[in-house]
This record gives sequence, C-alpha cells and structure tokens, in this order.
Amino acid sequence: MLKLNKIPHTYVIIFYIIILAAILTWIIPGGEYVEETTIKHGKEQKEMVFHYVDSQAQTWEVFAALFKGFVRQSGIIIFILMIGGAFWIMNASKAIDVGIFSFLKFTRKLEKNRVLRKIGVDNIVMTLIMFMFSAFGAIFGMSEETIAFIIILVPLAISMGYDSITGVGLVFVAAGLGFAGAILNPFTIGIAQGIAELPLFSGIEYRFICWMIINAVGITFILRYARKIKRHPEKSPVFQDDRYWRERDTGDIDDIKYQTPLSGWIAFALVEAALIIFSFIYPMTEMTVGNASQSMPMLPVSAVLFAVTGILSLRKSVHFFVLSLLLYTIYFLIVGVMGYSWYIMKIATLFFAMGIIAGIAMNYNPDKITALFMEGVKDILSAAIIVGLAGGIIVILEDGKVIDTILYGLSQSMNEMGNIASVGIMYVIQTVINIIIPSGSAKAALTMPIMAPFSDLIGISRQATVMAFQFGDGFTNMITPTSGVLMGVLGVAKIPYEKWVRWILPLIVILMILGFLLLIPTVTMDLNGF
Repeated sequence: MLKLNKIPHTYVIIFYIIILAAILTWIIPGGEYVEETTIKHGKEQKEMVFHYVDSQAQTWEVFAALFKGFVRQSGIIIFILMIGGAFWIMNASKAIDVGIFSFLKFTRKLEKNRVLRKIGVDNIVMTLIMFMFSAFGAIFGMSEETIAFIIILVPLAISMGYDSITGVGLVFVAAGLGFAGAILNPFTIGIAQGIAELPLFSGIEYRFICWMIINAVGITFILRYARKIKRHPEKSPVFQDDRYWRERDTGDIDDIKYQTPLSGWIAFALVEAALIIFSFIYPMTEMTVGNASQSMPMLPVSAVLFAVTGILSLRKSVHFFVLSLLLYTIYFLIVGVMGYSWYIMKIATLFFAMGIIAGIAMNYNPDKITALFMEGVKDILSAAIIVGLAGGIIVILEDGKVIDTILYGLSQSMNEMGNIASVGIMYVIQTVINIIIPSGSAKAALTMPIMAPFSDLIGISRQATVMAFQFGDGFTNMITPTSGVLMGVLGVAKIPYEKWVRWILPLIVILMILGFLLLIPTVTMDLNGF
C-alpha cells in the first residue's frame, strides 16, 4: 500500500522540479534580453533591452536536460569526485581521526578554566570557526570551496556530540552568511557596483555593519540548535542518517601505531623541494582583498614554515605530518584564491595532490592509493549525481526561453510607490530570480543593467539597489535546489534535501525579514557611499 506521508527521494524531488520547469515553458511567453547600443547625451551607451521571442515549449527535453545538466555542472561534479577520492586516502591514514581526538582533548583542557567553562568552550570554538568561514564568504566569495571542508567539519561536529546539520552550519551556512553580507566579494559586489558605475566597494562601512548583524543572528541560530542536539541527540532530524558518520570504520584511536616510515620523509622532501622551486618562480604574491592588494612573500614563507613543522610532525608521527599536510593545503587554497584567482579546477588539483602525497607518506603502494581513491569516488558519487540533476532545472528554463521573461515581468511590477516599498520589491525580485539563477555574477550581469537605471527614475540610490541585489542573491543560496553547491554539500554530508529544507527554512525566513529591515536605512538615512 502506498504511503502518502512518505517523502520522495532527493533525486525524485529534483526531477519533479524539472517537470514543473518544463510546464512553465508552456505557460510563460518566450523572451530574451539583447544588448543594444543607444545614444544618450551624445554618448554611446550599452543597455539590455527585452524582446519577446517565439516560445520553446519543453517536452521530451526533460530527459535531455539530465544529460545537459551533467555537462553544465561538470566542473563541480569532477571537483566533488576528486575531493572525495583524495580525502578517502587521507581518511585511511587515520590522520583526521588523530587530529579530531587531539582537538577534543585540547578543548577538554580549556574547560578547566572557570570563565571559559561558563561561556562554553564548544560555543567559543564553533563561533570562531563560523566567523572564519563567514569572512571567507564576505571577502572572496567562498562557495564551491566549502564542499571540501564538509568532509572535515561534519565528522568533527559529530565527534563533539552534535550532528551533520551542525557540521554543515559551521561551514556552508557560515560562508552563506558571509556571502549574503558581502563586504568585498568581487563576484557579487564587485561586478554589481561596476555595472552600476559606482566606486568599487564603496559603501563598505554600512555593509560591514550589516555583515556583523547577519552573522550575529545566523550564528546564534546555529548555536541554539547545536545546544539542543547536544542535550538530546535523538531530536536531530538527521539522527538516523548520521549513522553513516557514527558507524564509519574509524577504528579505535588507541590501536593507531604512532610511527614514521622512511616514505614519510620522502614525501616531506618532495613537497619541500616543490615549495622551494615555486618560491623562486613566484617570490612575491599579490594578495587581493576586495579593492586592496598587497605584495607578500607567501610561498617563500610557507617553504620555511613547512620545513620546520614538517620535521617536527614527522619526529612525532607520520599521522601528524599528514594532518600538517592538510592544514597547508587549506593555506594554499586561500593563497591560490586570493593571490592567483584559482577556481575549482586548480583547487581540485591541489586536494588531489594532497591525497597522493598523503598516500606516499603512509607508505601505500600505487595500487593501494588508486584503490582508496576509487573507493572515495564511489562513496561520494551520489553527491555528484545530485549536482548534475539540479543543473537540469536551469537547462530547461534557459532552453525554454522563460528566464528572461520572468525577469522582465518582475521588473515591470514596480509602479510608482514609496522608496521603502520600491527597494523592498527590488529585494523580492532579486530573491525570486536567485532561485532560478543561483550564480551571483551571472545574475549581476543580467539584472544590474536594468535595475541601476530604473533606480534613478524612482529616486533610489544605485548603492541601495546593489544591496537589494546582494541580499536577494545571498540568503536563498542556502535553500534553492538549483544551486549545485548546496546539493553537493548535502550530498557529501548525507543530508536529505527535504530534511535540510525543514531545518533551514525558519532561518531563511528570519534572514529575509532581517534583510528587508537592513535595506530601510539605505533609503531613509544619509549613509556614506549611498
């Protein structure tokens, strides 16, 4: 007998959404924005002009969309598979387990301090972690990179007595809070302000205040939830799903043999030699934070530090060397993104190299390294499939020529009304569009040429329009099924999408209301940059 209260599988939910998108292509007229050059005040200006076109109703294309979705999201899919394989090699070394055990042992020592015990050591640790990832999201738009950290933070959260949702909150939600309250994010604020012809990263003072308020609300929400789960683990909506993490074959920490084989020193020599070579090739790195940049000797300094920490960790145990390798990988990820504009291909390559070096350090032969890598790919394959399926939703809407029509219809909904109502409607429009187009840079390129001039006509500053875009772009990234990053994160964490929605929805509602309240001063107060 069919159980009506049974929640469909995540794959089924996504396929239903694809079908719904196909139905919309039969209802909504086709349309597209075309860039045209016009003459205003004797100067040529390019603007996006909407034209209705023949509709492209989608039928059998819903099946082709699955294929096209995988092609569209191929970069993130390969990124997930390579990350999964690399971390499986590292997991086999038990280095992460040793690191988690050492971390928990350290936090227990801190609890001896009366003041820290009263505040809660776990609260301090989790808050610091979330502020760090939020800063990454606010400064350089961390998004896809969070997938790699899920594999570390979810086991850590569960080892501390929490659940996988808490682990995802420490990384993905924190980065999402930062992304929404962006301070210097070049992929959203940078592009939007550039198109709106505003000084790059102007209005930073008020955006910083907004970022702090958004973090205070979001982090408090997660800490309150974490405290409830710590007291009553069975109340977690993913209690059963977390059996995967609780029952993983991590072995007994007391059974680990702390030793350093010759292969560990060979791995250390290989990495150190590579760092020395790259230090001569790239003696200085131009680290960019927003609109500011500073030339720094990042690679030479890392070569020296790695030499010191590598020797010290190897003298203790190869497990600590592998753990040190992971920390330096994260360090090079930050340097690569902020200094050399790395994206997912180079980041995936970095983690892949980390996995290989970790395998060499543990004295694994090539066959064992390959076998472990393939096991990791197999384990994380479901996450990659979810990302590909989610990409099919966008494909249907784009091929059906309805995305631009939806955007045009929303932009025309703003008639003459007060400034607060107008900026609120802009905010709602950007939020709705974000569910369809989760890419912040793509949405900025599409909407800002329309919204910026329109804001001039209704008497709203372009800076306020950028902030409406910023908030509308950020919050729903944590819930929209069209986001490959979200679906990848949930797949890696083994959290069903429907359970995630039920948990995150109250926070999204709170943040949406907060976003509107933070927009009010942009049209009622004289703020610097506005």
